[in-house]
Amino acid sequence: MAIVVLLRHGRTQSNASGVLAGWTPGIGLDETGRTQAARVAARLSKTPLAGALLSPLQRCQETAKIVLAEGEDRPAPITEDDIGECRYGDWTGRPLKELAKEPLWKDVQARPSSVMFPSGADFPGEGMQTMQDRAVAAVRRFDAEIEDAHGPGAIWLAVSHGDVIKAILADAAGTALDNFQRIVADPASVSVVRYTKEQPFLLRTNDTTSEPIDLGGVSKAAQEANNTDAAVGGGAGND
Repeated sequence: MAIVVLLRHGRTQSNASGVLAGWTPGIGLDETGRTQAARVAARLSKTPLAGALLSPLQRCQETAKIVLAEGEDRPAPITEDDIGECRYGDWTGRPLKELAKEPLWKDVQARPSSVMFPSGADFPGEGMQTMQDRAVAAVRRFDAEIEDAHGPGAIWLAVSHGDVIKAILADAAGTALDNFQRIVADPASVSVVRYTKEQPFLLRTNDTTSEPIDLGGVSKAAQEANNTDAAVGGGAGND
């Protein structure tokens, strides 16, 4: 029953200009993205973190470096390819306005579980279902490792990408990948999931405010024995 803070990287120039960066190397944060990451760092500065798992891509590495620079006893981050960006293949580096004219675009919107991105000369393609499967498996595996090492209620950070985080949240909500476009994960947004043996709990999604992120009450509640059922009627919340 660990708790994962899912953080999308801050804004990049590719985001601002409407280009699908994918696995293109050298895509770092722009000025706005650095400001966004600094705001998240301040919000999480008093939240204890037992671990950090990062996408290998530069924009996530830069975001994590800023966030983990604040606070005490920050963990050494671990890079994990399986929470890296979806491999968009031939779509990589192309403007979204251009891609929206492709026949595959409609399937990406309505039937993403059926989508296999075509491989290009420089970038391999991947199925969106494969992307979700690898990302969810990596997050659940690391979550279990954090709980084993630090106990229930331990909080950890995962820094990843929009589609990847949306896919993880869809799984946590128990909804099909074909519904994941209903979920929003803006740059530098925070979402929070608590996994249990019975089911995950969605605690927060697409939070881009400036308020401190206080998960102390949730962490304390997660440490209580047999606290794996949902409260009928909604419960009293956490102090």
